[in-house]
Amino acid sequence: MNDMAQRIQPAAIVKTITVEASPERAFDVFAARMGEWWHKEHSIAQGTTQQDVVIEPRAGGRWFELGADGSEHPWGHVITYDPPRRLLLAWQLNRDFVFDPDLVTEVEVRFEPMSAGTRVHFEHRLLERMGEGVAEQFEAMDGGWGMLLELFAARANRA
Repeated sequence: MNDMAQRIQPAAIVKTITVEASPERAFDVFAARMGEWWHKEHSIAQGTTQQDVVIEPRAGGRWFELGADGSEHPWGHVITYDPPRRLLLAWQLNRDFVFDPDLVTEVEVRFEPMSAGTRVHFEHRLLERMGEGVAEQFEAMDGGWGMLLELFAARANRA
């Protein structure tokens, strides 16, 4: 019998939704217009309100929140920017939603054309890198991404 304690790693958050938009429009709404659909209360800005969420359109670009006072609050960076097929982002917010330059989890979004719109495949992975307690937080993060993707879909459907 093995005395080693087993460590359970959290699974990736995986979601699939369909939007009534072309892959080009869906990608644009997700990547270039995130601030139009992102829930304003899901903000890390302190002492100001969220004005926008910015993804710079290139590999190596920044991903950050812009405060109404002009302040910038980093969330991560762009790993792959491949419109209208794929977006891969480094999410660098820890369990407490504080930016950590040494932490990288990945948010990948793929846009698959369909006859009546686009199937959007979402995955937030490598959550185990967030350390102790992330398994307990998984359910809240899973629900949060579900709500955010519903807001994205509503915006993409009317864009």
